[in-house]
Amino acid sequence: MIPFRHGLIKFLIAALAGLVAVSAVFAAPVPQSKKAASTPSPTPTPAPKLPVEPTVITAPSIAKPRSEYVLPIGQTYVYAGEWRIFSAGIATLRVEQAGQEIRVVGSADAAGTISLLYHVHDRLESFFDSSTFCSRSISRNTEEGFRRVNTNVTFDYQRGKSVLDQKNLKKQESKHEEHDIPGCVTDLLSGLYYVASLPLLQGKTYNFPLNDGGQTLTVDVHVETREQIKTPAGTFNTVRVQPETASGLLKDKGKIWIWYSDDVAHIPVQMRARMSWGTLTFILQRIEHK
Repeated sequence: MIPFRHGLIKFLIAALAGLVAVSAVFAAPVPQSKKAASTPSPTPTPAPKLPVEPTVITAPSIAKPRSEYVLPIGQTYVYAGEWRIFSAGIATLRVEQAGQEIRVVGSADAAGTISLLYHVHDRLESFFDSSTFCSRSISRNTEEGFRRVNTNVTFDYQRGKSVLDQKNLKKQESKHEEHDIPGCVTDLLSGLYYVASLPLLQGKTYNFPLNDGGQTLTVDVHVETREQIKTPAGTFNTVRVQPETASGLLKDKGKIWIWYSDDVAHIPVQMRARMSWGTLTFILQRIEHK
């Protein structure tokens, strides 16, 4: 159960926090056949050197949300997790107005047979600017087995730094880190809603910077196809996306997909992680309005 345990924790944090959406993988390279490996390729004739124009590389940035997109303030999405034939966990996402900012609250709890084998009780909270989607802070209170860790990350845009302060309550250890950030980043929790604010046109790839207290990652969101998904909350026409990064929680260990409702709201209807130990799926059960 150890591989599943760590996979569950990482998926709950990553998928439900948006990167959920965010920490996916690069596919392994396809091995060459023995024949191809034993036959050297012909050496191309060197081409004459020509003047090279300087290449301007545009860094990924946070785009302005669609004008028609409205954050689901006051709504709570409730998900049930399934792993093989087991009920794996319950997760929630809620958006609230907090003064001039938006507050996103997430929770992840092991359930059913899994909860008897390993305790998971995580709480996440993020604050961001609704007009720019620039994150101000994200915090996590983590209970996983006997592990108890509180993590707080603030984004100091004046200094261009993310500031992480972490306390391991079990080991009585503390950690403080600072990392460079660009002028605006999103985080693991609010990132799920940032992706929902994008047009999500089939065949397109959107990228943006994401920070969780460490190095800033570039997230590539590939819009793959449209599918109809049946859930306890109803039947939805959806658009399926695959978040991918060059590094992160699930690099080289699996893939993540998210199904957003194919409408203005872009509700995250279903999330799936496929990893070496199996496939974990979170399915929308209901939407609470209160």
